[in-house]
Amino acid sequence: MSQWYFHNTATNQRTGPLEGDAAQTWARSHPGDLCWREGLSGWQAVKSMPEFADATDTTVTPPPPLPNGASRRSDDIDYRIVGNDMQFVEVELDPGESAIAEAGALMYKDAAVQMDTLFGDGSHTGSGGGFMDKLLSAGKRVITGESLFTTVFTHAGQGKAKVAFAAPYPGTVLAMKLDEHGGRLICQKDSFLAGARGVSLGIFFQRKILTGLFGGEGFIMQKIEGDGWVFVHAGGTVVERELQAGERIDVDTGCVVAFHSTVNMDVRPVSGIKSLFFGGEGVFLATLTGPGKVWLQSLPFSRLAGRMLQAAPQAGGSNRGEGSVLGGLGRILDGDNGF
Repeated sequence: MSQWYFHNTATNQRTGPLEGDAAQTWARSHPGDLCWREGLSGWQAVKSMPEFADATDTTVTPPPPLPNGASRRSDDIDYRIVGNDMQFVEVELDPGESAIAEAGALMYKDAAVQMDTLFGDGSHTGSGGGFMDKLLSAGKRVITGESLFTTVFTHAGQGKAKVAFAAPYPGTVLAMKLDEHGGRLICQKDSFLAGARGVSLGIFFQRKILTGLFGGEGFIMQKIEGDGWVFVHAGGTVVERELQAGERIDVDTGCVVAFHSTVNMDVRPVSGIKSLFFGGEGVFLATLTGPGKVWLQSLPFSRLAGRMLQAAPQAGGSNRGEGSVLGGLGRILDGDNGF
């Protein structure tokens, strides 16, 4: 594998040697650098090297404009997150402001907040988006695990009004201001909970076959774009890591919640026969390579659902570990039986 060196002419700083994904990641985030490896006659522009063609093609670009020249500016909502294990987010709206949410996420709302169900993700509200725009938006939502419709909550009265949205299972609600994250986040499927009007939900395709098959999220993930607040739900406790260029962490494939679009996600096989068969972590681990921020969850829903299914009586599960040493008789006596 070639070892690459990079040179920034503006700062006169050199970086290297970098190999493989680390070199690709550096080229993606520094397309204006010069590069060199053994066999080259001198320093070459990163963009001119065929080895970095894919990396320089994926340079972060601004989110696409909305149709009919509409402004992308999202409503500037206020919020608070309530609770510890089963959290919900309470959004405070000024007159005329709106929040969008997944169908079925509503917990409560003030009487002045009007509820309307829209086809698609609601990003074209007030922009005059045509039927095809809305159809495409709805199709993207279905593919990424969301419902066909979005519920929009608009404050139609005076003063302040509140609306709250609840998480679907134990975990953490993350509040993220998209303009602080480059206007774009890549998230696990079905993680979007709510957001300010103007936030757009799209599709992010995994380009590498192994990552799509074994990366825990499949070929398709959610791409959330805009400049306003968005609320993402994750299972268990969430940890945030900021990776430097070329820095890599290995993660269980189901524990990835979200990451910046500058982060490269890939998979690598678990090393060692004993670890492969008896480590309990599957065949592959997800690898996240910086630069950029990543968010990881301690309890993926698939892991929670698997444990519940395993303990269910119809699946052969048992609660003997929690009941009496007398087994079935003890559970009858203490009222914990499966009749």
